[in-house]
Amino acid sequence: AAVLAAIASGALASGVGYTLWYAALPALAAWRAALVQLLVPVLTALLAAAWLDEAISARLLTASALVIVGVGITISGTRRT
Repeated sequence: AAVLAAIASGALASGVGYTLWYAALPALAAWRAALVQLLVPVLTALLAAAWLDEAISARLLTASALVIVGVGITISGTRRT
């Protein structure tokens, strides 16, 4: 029963997530959509670690910082042009 509940809740969460994403997608430029998609794993990892009360490793923070800096560089480059 627990496995079925986990599968059902995962499917529901994925379905809601994809529905929201595809509803928002037409309002985003292609480059903005790409940047948002790059940030999703970072946000998911950090929020999951906080929610599950797990330690956030230096490796996770470093990887997150690199992604965020890359997104920041991209955004700052598009504002100048």
